[in-house]
Amino acid sequence: MAAMASMWWGWSDVCCALLSPPPPSDLLARHFGTTPKITEHGPEWAQSRLPFLAKTFTGTRQCEDYFQMMSQVLDLSLPSDAFPGKDGFIVDAEANMVSVVGKGTLTSRKTGKAWDEHFIYRFSEFDHEGRIGHWEIWADPLSAWEAVGS
Repeated sequence: MAAMASMWWGWSDVCCALLSPPPPSDLLARHFGTTPKITEHGPEWAQSRLPFLAKTFTGTRQCEDYFQMMSQVLDLSLPSDAFPGKDGFIVDAEANMVSVVGKGTLTSRKTGKAWDEHFIYRFSEFDHEGRIGHWEIWADPLSAWEAVGS
């Protein structure tokens, strides 16, 4: 039960932090374990416009690179209700994993095109303090591809 409580604070805190995100280095230091991983799933062919897709960024430096790459291409705005309440999270204690569907607005920095998006976050590989080891993201890469343009 203590592990569940730790896990709850890890993913709950990071979702709250994402509403008004601190600098990536602070987010990673506060909410992630010593060897964080971030994977934003998508097709490899989209990397020419969306270089943060279809690869796993491992370690603090590479995870900071993920945030830099994404923020050079897209702006993400999360409303105060971007994430559901506690009951809206799917917790698999045996697999040490939590999933949630969130929502926000993404805007291409290049074209200014914006779209509303629903996405899935999966947090896993929690350490004994409840800090996140792996953050996986599934979103709509085709909308991003189209919005960013050639």
